[in-house]
Amino acid sequence: MKNLFLRRMQQNQSPPSKRNHSPSLLLQCSELVLSWLTPQELATISLTCSTLHTISKSITLRRASDASRAFESHPIPFHNSVDEHPYAYFIYTPSQIPSSSSQFLGRQSWGSSSSAHKSNSVAGLGVQTLRFVDESGECACGCECEACGEEGDGGDGCPCFGGFNDVVAECGPSCECGLDCGNRLTQRGIEIKLKILRDGRKGWSLYADQFIPKGRFVCEYAGELLTTKEARSRQQIYDELASGGHFSPALLVVREHMPSRKACLRYNIDATRAGNVSRFINHSCDGGNLSTALVRSSGALLPRLCFFASKDIKEDEELTFSYGEIRERSKGLQCFCGSSCCLGILPSEQT
Repeated sequence: MKNLFLRRMQQNQSPPSKRNHSPSLLLQCSELVLSWLTPQELATISLTCSTLHTISKSITLRRASDASRAFESHPIPFHNSVDEHPYAYFIYTPSQIPSSSSQFLGRQSWGSSSSAHKSNSVAGLGVQTLRFVDESGECACGCECEACGEEGDGGDGCPCFGGFNDVVAECGPSCECGLDCGNRLTQRGIEIKLKILRDGRKGWSLYADQFIPKGRFVCEYAGELLTTKEARSRQQIYDELASGGHFSPALLVVREHMPSRKACLRYNIDATRAGNVSRFINHSCDGGNLSTALVRSSGALLPRLCFFASKDIKEDEELTFSYGEIRERSKGLQCFCGSSCCLGILPSEQT
């Protein structure tokens, strides 16, 4: 099959007088097929003939132009002036997905000029967020408001505003209101301009590509939701891979104490293989310029970890936050944040 494909590609490169001048259907199909390949596969097939080399090069350029694969409102480009890596390859999901959905994530089209799709929902990946359901299987909870306002605006307020301490409550999938509702602030995807830059020590880093005012929602930490057993198993694998110095895992453990303070909610989000651009947010010992909040949509089983600007962020400023205890538990993690209180710099070097 591969030899037949290559022979037809070579025939397609015959002199113009011997073939039709209209675009080749085979070329169009080749671009669609190649957009599903990994970087290694794409590099290999680009060596087979000049036509495939040209198609592969155009796919690489389109991948570097938008890390979000057109899932977000604005393209989020890669910029690299450090080495030869034009982009970082990963499966993009705008929100949390259960680890059981990994079977759907073996491939994802990226780079074809005809495969762009606009969506701010994980429905585009064929998976759904975890939800509370009643006995009939319908999503439980929710409100009948068409547009939800704050309590004290003359009504009783939207019932979705209630929730756990330190957990922001929003309307969910079973509510009557739409995405334009003011109580769905974090559900419309990334609405600000961002970019990903390559740093010689940190690797890929997320930067603001516009001014971001204090309090503005930036993005959520998206990835696979793992059980604690799965998380510990993967962490062992990641620690071994990271020991070689060429692997950067993105497994985040979130702990939230319940109102009684007698129990702690723990859940694990792994953006190593499937996630969004939040996987490129680096640690800063001084707390960074981002704050985190748990946001629970009405009817959802688990809250989502969301990032907000903790201060005014200038254009071209790197986005960072404090990993806290997560960083302290990491084995052999060296910090390159560069802040005056950086734990990765010896006191004698802090001048």
